[in-house]
Amino acid sequence: MGLLDDDPSVLKGLGRLFSSADILAETFTDPEEFLRYARTHRPAAALVDVWMPLMNGLEVQSRLRELSPSTRVIIFTGKDDPLVRSTALNAGASAFFTKPFDDEELLTAVRLALASAT
Repeated sequence: MGLLDDDPSVLKGLGRLFSSADILAETFTDPEEFLRYARTHRPAAALVDVWMPLMNGLEVQSRLRELSPSTRVIIFTGKDDPLVRSTALNAGASAFFTKPFDDEELLTAVRLALASAT
C-alpha cells in the first residue's frame, strides 16, 4: 500500500495506524517519488491527499490510473469540496475522506480496497 501526503506528521500518524492494523504502508511526501514507486511496485491500494504543493491528489490519481490501473485509490483532504469529492469518485476513487476522519472507517475502506485489488 502507498501513502502520499506532503505533511510528514500526517504520514507518521497514518503509518502508526496502519502498522497497528498489520497493514504495511510505504509513505511518500513527494508525488513524483510516489508515482515512480507505483510504476515498479503496482501497490494494491493508495491513500492520497488532495492538496499538495507540487501536484494535487486528483492529478496523482489520474496518473496512477495510467501507471497501475489495478491500484485502488482512496482520496483524503483537509478541505471538503463537493466538486473535488465528485471528481475523485467519478474518476474511480474507492473512497473519499475529510480530515479528521474516523480511524476505523478509514481502516475498513483500506481493507476493502486491498481485498478488491487481489
